[in-house]
Amino acid sequence: MVKNNNTLIRAINLSKKFPGVLALDKVNFSLFKGEVHAIVGENGAGKSTFINIIGGILQPTEGFIEFEGSKLYYLNPLHARELGISIIHQESELALTLNVAENIFLGKYPSNKVGIVDNGKMNKEAKKILEKVGSNIETKSLIKNLTISQRRLVEIARAISTDVKLLIMDEPTTVFSSEEINNLFGIVRLLKKSGVTIIFISHNLNEIYSISDRVTVFRDGKLITTIPTKEATEEKLISWMVGKDFKIFSSSRHKLIGKEVLALKNIEKKGIIKDISFNIKEKEIVGLAGLVGSGRSSIANVIFGMLRPDSGEILIDKNEVVIKSPNDAINHKIGLLTEDRKLFGLFLRKTIKENISMSNLEVFSKFTFINNYREKVECNKFMKLLDIKATSIGQIVQNLSGGNQQKVVFARWLLNKPKILILDEPTVGIDIGAKQEMYKLINDISDEGCAILLISSEIEELIGLCHRILVMRNGFIVKEFLNDNLTQEKILYYSAGFYEKSKSNLG
Repeated sequence: MVKNNNTLIRAINLSKKFPGVLALDKVNFSLFKGEVHAIVGENGAGKSTFINIIGGILQPTEGFIEFEGSKLYYLNPLHARELGISIIHQESELALTLNVAENIFLGKYPSNKVGIVDNGKMNKEAKKILEKVGSNIETKSLIKNLTISQRRLVEIARAISTDVKLLIMDEPTTVFSSEEINNLFGIVRLLKKSGVTIIFISHNLNEIYSISDRVTVFRDGKLITTIPTKEATEEKLISWMVGKDFKIFSSSRHKLIGKEVLALKNIEKKGIIKDISFNIKEKEIVGLAGLVGSGRSSIANVIFGMLRPDSGEILIDKNEVVIKSPNDAINHKIGLLTEDRKLFGLFLRKTIKENISMSNLEVFSKFTFINNYREKVECNKFMKLLDIKATSIGQIVQNLSGGNQQKVVFARWLLNKPKILILDEPTVGIDIGAKQEMYKLINDISDEGCAILLISSEIEELIGLCHRILVMRNGFIVKEFLNDNLTQEKILYYSAGFYEKSKSNLG
């Protein structure tokens, strides 16, 4: 472990035990002032436990933290903030019923001479901070009315609203478009230039290579290695993360596809999407690319009955259908894995068994009685089929890793035997090993005849899995690509609107 005058923080023999689990095992770690230090590892590797100890949220079972040369045997969140340590957690911690400015200054509201909160000053200062993160969000907007990506920007603004020395960012880009990620990286570089040290946790290795100086790998609670990022190949990182040689998954997207299963014709929802027409066939994976707000998820919501179009037709097996609700969609053998699995896809305090069978109780029912034995057999079958890592189908879902939670939602829809499956950001927030498993699962489901609509902000993911890719911008489908020698640049050219600028220049 390196120590010099440029060391901001050190962890010495840091361990953390939970009942039955050694979450951290004698971790020794050094962080230099002014560096962007990436931390990678699969879910359950110890990353979150480690940063929560640095942030004073958890106390180590043994070992200690040294910050700017001072040993800290006990640290709480308030003390951590006073030292200049700020964490942006993977899960949002904003107060939904408060507005943007109130969240940014939560616990430190500016007040006037008589001690009353100075709302004018607070909104003015909040606007300045938001401008630093490239956002024009209205400071008086309630958090509950913002999109997921807007909420993340508010969290970043809150984190830098004080004199921060160490900023810890846990999966900060999971809800961002490519354009928003580039904007975030610009913020990170400016913070680094101003002397802020950053710990950056991400499952996306491309982001690690783009933004970090050094990278540390965690596995099974142990620190495996720390290496300059430029010396770490993707193969090395993945092998260190999973503990064995790892082969990147390759899709068999050149397989033969079947008859048309789903078609949308001239679908329009005023102010959201317009003139949407495309089809999907058996065994085909069709991708939807585009920036956040381009209308991708709105198309998914129309197909699944969560959004009623003003006009247009939906056809299944070339027959027009009316889908007024998710229940109608389920009856037509349509499944939807939502962008926010914890908000819309899972019952976190219910068991794996309850989550899998929730939408399929009629499968196990006779008259008004549920066949509990059959329910257990089917749920165990899917737990084994999808390799859901848990003690049993009776385990509470909120205690599973992100990748295993995602598999539970998959199991629910597979039990329903969907003809059409809509996957909205299916790999958000899951680790590289779980992603590869998810890609294989998507491909296997497609091979069995399911028509899949895949929405993803990761262009490489779309290129790796899809037969065709539709690019959306401002509610329209602006380009369709057959996936043959397709590049990220071609998709970005249309999703970011560069083709519009080209036309303007020609004119």
